[in-house]
Amino acid sequence: MNEKFTDYADTGYSIAEQKAAQYFASLREQFKEKTYVSTLIEDFQLWKKNHIHRRSWLSFLSRGKRKPDSQDYHRYLGWLNQTGKLDDYLDRSVSYLYMRDLGQALDSPNTQLRIKRMVADIRNQMILPGSTSSEDQSDFMSFTGIYRWAQKEGVETATIWVIDKLKQVSAHLPKEMNPEQAQRKLIKIIIGVILHVMEEMDDDVPPVERSKRIGEAIRLGYSYGLTYPFIDDLLDSSVLTDQEKEQYSHMIRTAILNRVVPELGEWSGENMPFIRFVHSELKEAFEYIRGYQREDIQDAFFEQSFVFFHSQELDRMKDLSNSEYSNEELFIPIILKSSSSRLIVRSVISAPADDGFDQRTFFYGLYNQLADDFADMFDDMKAGAVTPYTYYLKYRGQRTDLINPFELYWTVISHLIHTVYRSDPKTREVILDRAINGLKRCKERVGVEKYKEIMEIFASGQPAFNLVVQQMVQKADDVDFFDKLLRDQLLLNLKNSKKEKVEFRDTIQKVRDQINKQLLIAKPDGTPEMKELLIDAANYSLTGDGKRIRPILTWVMGVNEYGLDESAIVPLLRSLEYMHTASLIFDDLPSQDNASTRRGRATLHEVYNSSTAELTGLFLIQKSIEEQASLHSFDAKAVLALMQYSAQKAEDICMGQAMDLNSKGKALTLEQLNMICFYKTGIAFEASLVMPAILAQIKESEILSLKKFAYHAGIAFQIKDDLLDLEGDHHLLGKPIGQDVENNNSTFVAILGADGARKEMWEHYCLAMEALKEIPRNIAFLKHLLNYMINRNR
Repeated sequence: MNEKFTDYADTGYSIAEQKAAQYFASLREQFKEKTYVSTLIEDFQLWKKNHIHRRSWLSFLSRGKRKPDSQDYHRYLGWLNQTGKLDDYLDRSVSYLYMRDLGQALDSPNTQLRIKRMVADIRNQMILPGSTSSEDQSDFMSFTGIYRWAQKEGVETATIWVIDKLKQVSAHLPKEMNPEQAQRKLIKIIIGVILHVMEEMDDDVPPVERSKRIGEAIRLGYSYGLTYPFIDDLLDSSVLTDQEKEQYSHMIRTAILNRVVPELGEWSGENMPFIRFVHSELKEAFEYIRGYQREDIQDAFFEQSFVFFHSQELDRMKDLSNSEYSNEELFIPIILKSSSSRLIVRSVISAPADDGFDQRTFFYGLYNQLADDFADMFDDMKAGAVTPYTYYLKYRGQRTDLINPFELYWTVISHLIHTVYRSDPKTREVILDRAINGLKRCKERVGVEKYKEIMEIFASGQPAFNLVVQQMVQKADDVDFFDKLLRDQLLLNLKNSKKEKVEFRDTIQKVRDQINKQLLIAKPDGTPEMKELLIDAANYSLTGDGKRIRPILTWVMGVNEYGLDESAIVPLLRSLEYMHTASLIFDDLPSQDNASTRRGRATLHEVYNSSTAELTGLFLIQKSIEEQASLHSFDAKAVLALMQYSAQKAEDICMGQAMDLNSKGKALTLEQLNMICFYKTGIAFEASLVMPAILAQIKESEILSLKKFAYHAGIAFQIKDDLLDLEGDHHLLGKPIGQDVENNNSTFVAILGADGARKEMWEHYCLAMEALKEIPRNIAFLKHLLNYMINRNR
């Protein structure tokens, strides 16, 4: 260990510990004297004027204005807007964010102005003028909404980077660590760091500088936020053995004290691949933060990091079976960790010193921690974790000296309102809103009987005060918060997305297996030798490791969305794969792309010869037409319309390939490349969507939206192909990489560069997603297909 830094860290921790002890002693005295009781009763008398309203009998007859469940995100926001409550809702939500995350005093005129601006910005993004329907409201929690914000701020590259990083983290986290919660925490911290950076910028900061700072904030937020899943949550989980936890903790402590991440060293067991990934990501994050910071900030950053880590370690080492922890041992570490976790953010972004912020944040942290521990106490109890609540639950009958954490929570609230924030009315309003909201959510979550049991344990010591509080919990309105709504919605989205992904993969596997069984072309007895040769060649190409995206898409749209008979559309599925395979055979020929491998093995002309390959391609096209003519279960006019449409699209695909071949060695414009891409790739996606729609006789307006989706999805797919040709793994791709450069092809990467190609891919991703909103049905499969297209590795 570096002795200089070790001594500095120990000194910093001692100073912070003394400050925390003084704060706790002050709270303990207020707790002992019960001064919070009369003070907060008076506060509630003032507060309830805005929150307890007499309802007229007419209000019960107005169904349109009944409050919907807040978990119904769009309807709830629409209801707030209709009833004129939205502005107050956003004001208290943003005010709370400024107080909690940004450490601001709400009585500051500058802070009040900034809050008004943010409220207006959020309102404009959430609610379109005159709109209350969910389809019309901006879903800014989606990737589309995030990327549109990134374009507005000029931070597309950083946003693409962090989206990719979040997906990697989620993919690597063991299920025991709850990947959805880990993603939520990471996103929350990234947003918090961005808000800190934006708060530091004046209105006169040039746009280029603003984009630079926000882009850095995204990377800093991820880098700092990574410590939660990969240090805090990992050490709290059961993923690592005790020996691994000790080894891992030592490595983290060494990194903080030496200011350099040590090598991973010896590590054995089944966790090795995961730990290697964690170490790599943390090292990259650590070095990014350290490289960003000014030298005069680094001491504060590492000192606060040590305070946070060491206080967490002290807390983590506690054993619930130990009945002898003092109140100081229970509360001082959580004062330190709750305050230092927020103080670190300022040093992460190299913000200037702000004594007012440091003081407010130090005192505020315990309030937030006690609220969180109250909400999590039963999960913590089940896990055997020591918190003030779990310890009080277990030992309150044996230890009369134990401080009731729920009463201390109200003591902290009184201290914050009247000492830290100088009895500011707005602060009182927001803090009491939050406190009552937390209890309402608890009551709803655990049920009335369990809630009564909890209150009998924690609130029975002050019956007069508890009566006031429970009246507010029962009767008070307008205490909901936007961040809670976002949290619930984000978790719901993540859970639904996870479920839909499983369904998506299951559907793909199921339909792919069905299609593979139907594809092989039979050789009846008496088949001429030369035709047998063509059938063998066709079957060789058809049995390669193809993704079958096009017929799968047709099956999903036809069967799941349009209700077509599963067996009746089998000829159409074969037709699409025959046509697609034929196009690949032609693409691979020496006279065209001259590819040596396709679908993980040698191309057809390498196995046979070019002439046989050409004839096999023609043979498959004719088989495709034959299959379409076999759609006997459908209206004859619809089948003829489908065949006519199919022939037109085949012509267009041929034209696209001709355009592509003619472009070799030429510098193309983006517009020309988009056109080639659409004719080569987008049309095939379009056909997969439109053909079942034609058979189902779907309205033309919906077909137009499907075509728009296919156009942009096809280009996004092709851009990803170009990126994979540059960066992919040829073992996963099943074909060599670098062929585009070797063949002198114009690609999106060649025209735009890798970063520019990624931006273009995301632009088409957004346009495709926006096209889906025009379709009068929620087709989750298409959303996940599009996500698959831009995230695939093959």
